[in-house]
Amino acid sequence: MARPAGTPRPVPVTAQWTALWLAGVFGLVLLGAFVAFPGFLPPMSPRMSAAQVAAFYRDDTAMIRFSMILFDICGVMLVPFAMVIAVQMKRMATPTTVLAYCYLSAAASGATLFALADLLWLAAAFRPARDPQLILLVNDLAWMVFTAPVGTVVVQNLCLALAVRLDAGPRPVFPRWVAPFSVVTGLAMVPAAGGAVVTSGPLAWDGAVSFWLRIAAYGVFFAGMFCVLPGAIRRQAAEEAA
Repeated sequence: MARPAGTPRPVPVTAQWTALWLAGVFGLVLLGAFVAFPGFLPPMSPRMSAAQVAAFYRDDTAMIRFSMILFDICGVMLVPFAMVIAVQMKRMATPTTVLAYCYLSAAASGATLFALADLLWLAAAFRPARDPQLILLVNDLAWMVFTAPVGTVVVQNLCLALAVRLDAGPRPVFPRWVAPFSVVTGLAMVPAAGGAVVTSGPLAWDGAVSFWLRIAAYGVFFAGMFCVLPGAIRRQAAEEAA
């Protein structure tokens, strides 16, 4: 049967499988870049002096550049993963597809901010012999951009949770537990906004909440959705075949 005029062409499941597995591969590369960056394990303290920060970029220039270039190249490869989620959200029996478009827009905005933080770290390491105060300023900007702008991730998760709750189809695209899972993940991100205003404690950018909880929450969410999406793609393939 021919599609009615104006009906959007569905994204082939082959493209979704490709995007999903590429996300898995590049996710592992990003994990390697995370371990390679000497400023993450342990995270740099916002209480470091200008001289200490300048010494960090001077002594570890090669590894900083290596890890940040990996982040810069591979970080954007997680956007297709968000695309697969958005495509599946469009299949949900909801009153509108606006939540899927909001989800994808927020994911693209978050990837842009992540890339900006990478470039700022690279800028700090570009001329490690410059004035330590300037290096300190760029380092502060990099950490704040990396830590504090949590709004995009929160919007992503709330849009996904609402779409799952509104899915009135006889066979929901995603399991119902994805809704509270997404809400909890989004809420775990919110306190990281404190990384732009405090320099010590769990809300500082090197703190247990702003750094470790946020990263762990995102990692668990990525792993959870990576396990959920194959079932949704298989059901879509079966429906299209029927």
